[in-house]
Amino acid sequence: MLAHDQGTLLNASRLAQALMISAPTATRYVDLLVDLLLVRRLKPLHGNAGKRVVKAPKVFIRDSGIVHALLGIPDYNALAGHPVAGASWEGFVIENLIAAAPVRTIPSFYRTTNGAEIDLILEIPGHGMWALEIKRSPAAKPARGFYSACEDLKPDRRFIVNAGDARYPVSEGLEAIGLVEMAGMLAGL
Repeated sequence: MLAHDQGTLLNASRLAQALMISAPTATRYVDLLVDLLLVRRLKPLHGNAGKRVVKAPKVFIRDSGIVHALLGIPDYNALAGHPVAGASWEGFVIENLIAAAPVRTIPSFYRTTNGAEIDLILEIPGHGMWALEIKRSPAAKPARGFYSACEDLKPDRRFIVNAGDARYPVSEGLEAIGLVEMAGMLAGL
């Protein structure tokens, strides 16, 4: 069930109902999977007191290969047409960037009820807050909600992390960058 809901907000009540268990039990099971490092619970950033922000964490199975196996996705061609492809890429990117980030970096995400959203926020000691929009396509542009969220939070740096290898400006203060280069940049901090 978590593989089908890769990258969505944790709804323990819905999960519990589907499994025919209590919500506290479902929460304990998710806690156990987090403790076993199989699942990442990405916490929301509560940065702007004037906005109605989402309080539920996003949940990702940390190994995209396990996601694909659980969903019966045998190869890249099957993945490319599957509804979980974007969420699988997002989880893969998040895991790699958090692993590459300096010690004491605090990862989170930001989403308001009005649709402003940043996929990954890294609060990096000595380097400030970085806002990262994650897109599979090298040519993808961020949605209006990304710009709105950046206005709310005023991050120090903004990036679109994609599957390409070119680095180029998208707009004022926003760069597109490939995953490999972004991970290298974080590892070098």
